[in-house]
Amino acid sequence: MKTLKEITIYTDGGCEGNPGPGGYGAVLIFGKHRKEISGGYRLTTNNRMELSAVIEALKALKEPCKVKLYSDSEYVVSAMTQGWVQKWIKKRWKKVKNPDLWKQLLELTAQHQVEFNWVKGHAGTPENERCDQLAVAASRLQNLPPDIVYESEPEQGLLTDLGDE
Repeated sequence: MKTLKEITIYTDGGCEGNPGPGGYGAVLIFGKHRKEISGGYRLTTNNRMELSAVIEALKALKEPCKVKLYSDSEYVVSAMTQGWVQKWIKKRWKKVKNPDLWKQLLELTAQHQVEFNWVKGHAGTPENERCDQLAVAASRLQNLPPDIVYESEPEQGLLTDLGDE
């Protein structure tokens, strides 16, 4: 069996207003190699951007990897580590925010060995701070594309057991 490459990923996402223009950023580290990615949408939520950061970072991997992922989103980390997602699946995603993104994330995590770790935001962790800078810059770009699912179904953001961060 082939040994998986070990990758460290930091992610962050946020909005200017919630909902509002939003951005995400991620830093991927493999040995001495480093890649930064970011993007944004004209109208979205903080939690959609936190999820998008993780999704886009995992999409950037070209092969199955062993991933240590760090996020300041308790929403994302807790959902993946405390069994929330499995409960949502059993309930067929009823009253769950962002099922489109959760389904994408589950497809991607099935391809990799991902360890989710929470890191306190805005606490001086250099890579987390960089992700925040990338996300903020992306949220402020001109002519951001629409978050098609959110803009077509914004009411999905109102149905959940958890509030947006």
